[in-house]
Amino acid sequence: MPALGMAQETGKLIAWLKREGERVDKGEPLMEVETDKATVEIEAPASGTLNGLRAQDGDEVPVGEVIAWILEPGESTPPEPGGSKMKEAPREEPEEAAVLNASPLARKIAAQHDLDLALVRSDGGRIEKDDVLAYLDDINIRRNTARRAPASPKARRLAEERGLDVAHLTGSGPEGAVLAEDVLAASLEGGMTSSLAVSGIWQVMVGRVSQSWADAPHFYLLREVDASRLVAWRERLQAGGDPKITFSDLLVKLAAAALRQHPGVNASWNDGEILLKREINVALAIAIEAGLVAPVIHRADELRLQQIAERRQELIQRAQGGRLRPEDLKGGTFTISNLGMYGVDAFNAIVNPPQAAILATGRIAERVIAIDGRPAVRPTMMISLSCDHRVLDGARAAQFLKTLIDLIEEPLALLN
Repeated sequence: MPALGMAQETGKLIAWLKREGERVDKGEPLMEVETDKATVEIEAPASGTLNGLRAQDGDEVPVGEVIAWILEPGESTPPEPGGSKMKEAPREEPEEAAVLNASPLARKIAAQHDLDLALVRSDGGRIEKDDVLAYLDDINIRRNTARRAPASPKARRLAEERGLDVAHLTGSGPEGAVLAEDVLAASLEGGMTSSLAVSGIWQVMVGRVSQSWADAPHFYLLREVDASRLVAWRERLQAGGDPKITFSDLLVKLAAAALRQHPGVNASWNDGEILLKREINVALAIAIEAGLVAPVIHRADELRLQQIAERRQELIQRAQGGRLRPEDLKGGTFTISNLGMYGVDAFNAIVNPPQAAILATGRIAERVIAIDGRPAVRPTMMISLSCDHRVLDGARAAQFLKTLIDLIEEPLALLN
């Protein structure tokens, strides 16, 4: 079981993505593990045959404990410490003999597919070609079924609890994936009562924000910002062939530039000391089915705008598909939470520990403001900076916010 966080003691195996006896290639998705932050896909660390599975779907396993082996041809499952053999699925002696009794053609086909003949069963005295082909067909059918019925880990667990087959449910998620609410809706249609189970990610989110609210003395700075130049900047980018650039991308770019000028904001509180972070890694708060996650755009101050947009799109797709990797969630030094797309005008966010501040942004809307003493209609945006008073005081936070607002109101200052 891999360690996906410094304080992690256990990991929950959500699902194996490969069956015992199947060939796996290095870097190929091998299993889904639920951490204290998200459900992530773990890639195979080597190529070979998956064997000796010790953990099953849903098991909570201590970090560092062996849960399976990836074997090269000719290798066998290593013994446990102390000399005992790894516990494998019970196998009767006659079946072992049958494995050794296989036709040359059956052995050839099995070798071509890196298939362990011990997994193949035969009704006759020995394993024939048709037995091997039937086993391979069964694997393909299972794979195709999984592709036809994409579903989130939480949806699969709820469906199993309620005796439902996700393959027969209509999904409302990305690419038709079945989500938890689809399972609950199907349960209600069937006359069943239902309750929404709280995921591990949601529980951890509750713990983190509760701890942050209790430990970090919050204060807030709010401003209404003229977003005319920001809107014009995005329109020019769209006209120039970059339609995928969003306001979130622009804000990441500008916030990273402001953090570079105010390193005291790119910091954290740690046992009576303020730690200044060398890298500027901007996290984006993203709401997914299981809860709130904050994947990170690393070294955002060194990236071009198009690179930021591409990275954000990758993170959102992986987050929505439950495929975030451990490195996607590590190292954030500042967070942006944007609810403008939901029509929210303004809100105050809770600091994402151990960071010192989080920027909350609302929608851009036309409002009446004073320009040279006269009323004028301009697109404006409400922004709120939530700060940990242990790291920042009002003056330092205000200086950072002024720099950020200056950049929002005149983005071309980035070129100076």
